[in-house]
Amino acid sequence: MSALFEPCTLRSLTVANRVWMSPMCQYSAAAEGPEQGVPTDWHFQHLAARAVGGAGLIFTEATAVSPEGRISPYDLGLWNDAQTEAFKRITAFLKDQGTVPAIQLAHAGRKAATDAPWNGGAPLGPDEGGWQPVAPSPLAFDEGHPVPTELTAERIREVTEQFAAAARRALDAGFEVVEVHGAHGYLVNEFLSPYSNHRTDEYGGSFENRARFALEVVDAVRAVWPKDKPLFFRISATDWLEEGGWTDDDTVRLSALLKEHGVDVLDVSTGGNVPGARIPVGPGYQVPFAARVRNEAGLAVAAVGMITDADQAEKIVSGGEADAVLLGRELLRDPYWPRHAAEALGASAHVPDQYLRSV
Repeated sequence: MSALFEPCTLRSLTVANRVWMSPMCQYSAAAEGPEQGVPTDWHFQHLAARAVGGAGLIFTEATAVSPEGRISPYDLGLWNDAQTEAFKRITAFLKDQGTVPAIQLAHAGRKAATDAPWNGGAPLGPDEGGWQPVAPSPLAFDEGHPVPTELTAERIREVTEQFAAAARRALDAGFEVVEVHGAHGYLVNEFLSPYSNHRTDEYGGSFENRARFALEVVDAVRAVWPKDKPLFFRISATDWLEEGGWTDDDTVRLSALLKEHGVDVLDVSTGGNVPGARIPVGPGYQVPFAARVRNEAGLAVAAVGMITDADQAEKIVSGGEADAVLLGRELLRDPYWPRHAAEALGASAHVPDQYLRSV
């Protein structure tokens, strides 16, 4: 039996296998009007194709909890009824294919209001469809980026409630897993790292203070998310700085706290908070960070980052480095990767009745 294709049980939820799809922004929603942030036919086919291909769990892209929390004007959102209703078609189809529908809730913080990457990804001013970003401290992400507005304690509480409200909507929309996006230099990550958080109040300074916002968001989401459904947290395990940033030691320490606060799985990535960071990219380069959390904090983890080969993924899970793998670009290249991997490993993955003649 392949470890990669064994079921995975999280609270009352059982995922058919351990090949999951990472959140990947599509920058394809309407930027304004009544369809702003609403999933379209593009989002449906993008997610549905990977369900037909056999992925056990599929994440939407980073889905903003408020308009100002979008990375770009073209991101999905979950702050109104139109968005909630449109997601129901997607979650119903994924469930029909035996796939768990999951959603990543996000706020882009100081990295908000940028153009789509194929347009250059530059910051957009208010006259270009952008808006004023917010952050824990008035520190621009990079040259050419605007200085964000520092969040007051009152505004921090408002954002926390926006995460909770989005989680309520996610439940109504039919999602089975919610993930808090605390990685890649977006708002929660900005609070965690001393590189981007220079506050002197209860949300800055010490590790405990910098972790406060992340834990408050988790608590707010966990309070409205059913006890029998799992909660994930995505983290950047390191800023890839020699000093002055977030480290893997910090990640292990936070992971133990997240587990106490009701997080079931840590989705372990790295980087994104420091422009131009030197990252030693290579096959499975982030897996050791996931393994360390699993071994030292006792929290289930999903590994990400240049996982492309069936044998590679099998070894990660069977060797105890992670409980599951999350694939991104590889699933863009091959929506049927789970089925191909299952065949290579002598296992099986979901095949729709309509496609049985291909087996």
